[in-house]
Amino acid sequence: MEGGERAGAGQTCGCSSASPAVGDGNQPREQIEVTDKPVEICDVDEDNDDNHQNGEAIGEFVPSPLVPLIDQIEKDKEDESLRRWKEKLLGCVEGDLNGKTEPEVVFHSIGIISDDFGEISTPIPVDESKSGHVLFTLKEGSEYRLKLAFTVLHNIVSGLAYTNTVWKGGLQVDQSKGMLGTFAPRREAYVHTLDEETTPSGVLARGMYSAKLKFEDDDRRCHMELKYSFEIKKSS
Repeated sequence: MEGGERAGAGQTCGCSSASPAVGDGNQPREQIEVTDKPVEICDVDEDNDDNHQNGEAIGEFVPSPLVPLIDQIEKDKEDESLRRWKEKLLGCVEGDLNGKTEPEVVFHSIGIISDDFGEISTPIPVDESKSGHVLFTLKEGSEYRLKLAFTVLHNIVSGLAYTNTVWKGGLQVDQSKGMLGTFAPRREAYVHTLDEETTPSGVLARGMYSAKLKFEDDDRRCHMELKYSFEIKKSS
């Protein structure tokens, strides 16, 4: 299957160069010697050398400490414009925090959008009695998108991303990754459509597939891991 992102600068220090000196009307300009020598790379900062020797990653993003959302709401509360901006961004969720710090993402449904049949939506958690988790059937060579509805609770979830892995006959045949983004807590559910996928074509492509859809944030919190199945049939 195609679609999605397939399985996610350092500073250079400036080196000064002499400028041609402009003389008076009778004096010739200073000539600059042009060579084809390669440009020298400036030495790496000693602190970076120490970090490298100590086994620390250089340039790796480290998330800032998680701050309780109630603290963010209360901070600078005397600033009326900032208070209104926070209310617009976060909504009236102070009563829903329950003293919790870590964000929680609750998924409500998973849908499939395709030209073959329009849109089908399935509530989460998936009813295990429904045909062994077979969520949808697609024709070979058809395009489709997965659609999710979810709510964010307690705190801002940063860098929510997904990984969708697909197997056929016990062998992994596809994996796609993508970024949903950063979401503030609110009572109204978010609706997000994943990147477009295309089913494979041919005799070998037809049959049953198993898949696992996993959602994690920047702090590697797993908010959902959904196992499901789907079928690819011959195009009529």
